[in-house]
Amino acid sequence: MKLVYVFDAYCGWSHGFSATLRETVSRHPGLPVEVVSGGLFTGGRRVPIREFGYVQGANAQIAAQTGATFGEGYERLIADGSFVMDSEAAARGVAALRRVAPDRAVELATALQQAFYVDGLSLSDSATYRKLAEQAGLDADAVVAAFESPESAGTAADDFRRAAELGVTGFPTLLAVDGEHVVPLALGHATADDVDRRLTAFEATRTSSSHTH
Repeated sequence: MKLVYVFDAYCGWSHGFSATLRETVSRHPGLPVEVVSGGLFTGGRRVPIREFGYVQGANAQIAAQTGATFGEGYERLIADGSFVMDSEAAARGVAALRRVAPDRAVELATALQQAFYVDGLSLSDSATYRKLAEQAGLDADAVVAAFESPESAGTAADDFRRAAELGVTGFPTLLAVDGEHVVPLALGHATADDVDRRLTAFEATRTSSSHTH
């Protein structure tokens, strides 16, 4: 069995879920976690941030429910309004970090959200990935090369397809996957205790069904 975390680096609720995700992973060190990017802002949704009038209200709600912080660098982006969130570029970045440090995918995905939502750094800019890689003690040149490589667009498309195949329609979604069995553990907002309860229930049903067959 493994956990599959489907998120979008430009999704505020995913940023809000970061603490729950890290807590869940620390409670279950033996469980593998697959991190998949969803395509929230692609195609016609790649427009200046000012066109999403609800952003600040949504962020206030996210902060209240999850305790997530939004930093001054990010607030400046919102105030300016011209920044364009591009989920395809962010997915390429997630894939680049995942490729260089596969066992640290959760930590790096949440750090990426921090870079945007706290520091206001663009996830379309290779300098952001260089900085993140250096902070994480990774080979920064390898991360930037993976982000800029022609293959990275295909990897992003694979992620979006994987999210769709898993039936994910909103972010963040945390799933437990055991063979053909896929069960949602969290959609949008949940605490680590909520996740644990659902995980325990799922494991119990899997154990009882394996005894009956």
